[in-house]
Amino acid sequence: MQLPLSAKEILLGAYQTALSVADPQIALPPVIAQTFPHGLTGRVLVVGAGKASASMADALEKFATLAWPNAQLDGVVVTRYAHDVAKPLAMRKIQVRQAAHPVPDQAGMDACGEIMQLIKGLLPQDHLIVLMSGGGSSLLTLPVDSVSLLEMQVLTKALLRSGAPIEQMNVVRKHLSQIQGGNLARAAVQQGVAVHTFIISDVVGDRPEDIASGPCAPDSSTYQEALDILQTYHLDRNVIGGSIWQHLEQGAQGLIAETLKETDPIVAHLHNYVYATAMQSLAKAAQYCESLGIQTIVLGDQISGEAKEQALIQLALLKQLRLQTPDTLSTTDVPKTPHTRINAITPTTPITPTTPIAILSAGETTVTILPHIKGRGGRCSEFLLAFLDAAHDLPGVSALAADTDGIDGSEQNAGAYFDQAVLAHIDTLALDRQQFLEQHDAYGFFEAANALVVTGPTLTNVNDFRIILSHIE
Repeated sequence: MQLPLSAKEILLGAYQTALSVADPQIALPPVIAQTFPHGLTGRVLVVGAGKASASMADALEKFATLAWPNAQLDGVVVTRYAHDVAKPLAMRKIQVRQAAHPVPDQAGMDACGEIMQLIKGLLPQDHLIVLMSGGGSSLLTLPVDSVSLLEMQVLTKALLRSGAPIEQMNVVRKHLSQIQGGNLARAAVQQGVAVHTFIISDVVGDRPEDIASGPCAPDSSTYQEALDILQTYHLDRNVIGGSIWQHLEQGAQGLIAETLKETDPIVAHLHNYVYATAMQSLAKAAQYCESLGIQTIVLGDQISGEAKEQALIQLALLKQLRLQTPDTLSTTDVPKTPHTRINAITPTTPITPTTPIAILSAGETTVTILPHIKGRGGRCSEFLLAFLDAAHDLPGVSALAADTDGIDGSEQNAGAYFDQAVLAHIDTLALDRQQFLEQHDAYGFFEAANALVVTGPTLTNVNDFRIILSHIE
């Protein structure tokens, strides 16, 4: 079967389709209108954080200007550097602060202090809207008094290199925070206001407590779990310093109050709306592929574990698909890591060796980097390089892996792709795939191959997007 577009066009088209679902300018206003059908009047304080928070604030303010003529908006959101909207409103009421990500900086702490001061100034008749998206865990860094910014920076770097899933990283960070783990909500409810939080999810499971480390959600984790995570990844006092350990140990002993729990009466005043998710983006991308006559299999939005291992798992699935029909397709013989979760396999018609196939997946893999290796790139590029290395002699295969926020790890690319033309170019360059993998330099590999996906900040974030395309005429 002849495809209507080139492999590269299909890969990039599916990625752009996935991004469109989570665009705050499109997706947020209808949710706001549905949540407040009678509109709002009086003071409306808007705060938030994340890579999409500036676009979310911009979309909300544009909507409110027309729909809520008697509302007085003000507020502050904090986003990553260079993630403000391109054309901000001339007299915008919701101010945008920019700070570092993924390692926090003083600008982020200052913005958090500003947000908490605004919260403490609320009156019972006021309204509070919170806008949260991926990246908020680093951008909302306001540690407890006994822990310094430098110690949080060291901790963040150590966690990023450890291979810990983002959910575990956030368990540690929220137990060191004055704002995460429900603490922002606590401060607001104490002022007599309800909390309405609108969330773009970038984490596996879409739980509000995990997204941006849950500043407005009850938290199921404990201080002891945070200590266990540090021990699991060998982050002892010699690595991250004693103040962090001391605080967590005091919390585990009951000497410091826990994060907000589901049984707390405050929870009745909290309203969390997760309105954009990775699964929604996958569904839209699947529709796009199906419209081109491509049999599409969605592996789900809960893919995690080491990026290299996930690449081999998905390659094994592709080989099964090319050899079998849906009746015999199974994942029981596919190796899985402790963090591997494949939650949907949805072929709908018989597959033959020449059937065009697209495998879509989302979620967040990890990359464990040894101390003596610097590494360049991120989990998407590493996944793709490992997949390319293992599948380079399999005919008719192309693939793309990119972060939906436009930034994959340490560099300024969203991810990378390869098709048959890229593979041919790589062969002429004689690039050593294994050497690049061992050095965790997927960025350098795909840069040399002229196969980086560069979008700039997308101003949204619903986690990683991966598409594997198989087509043999």
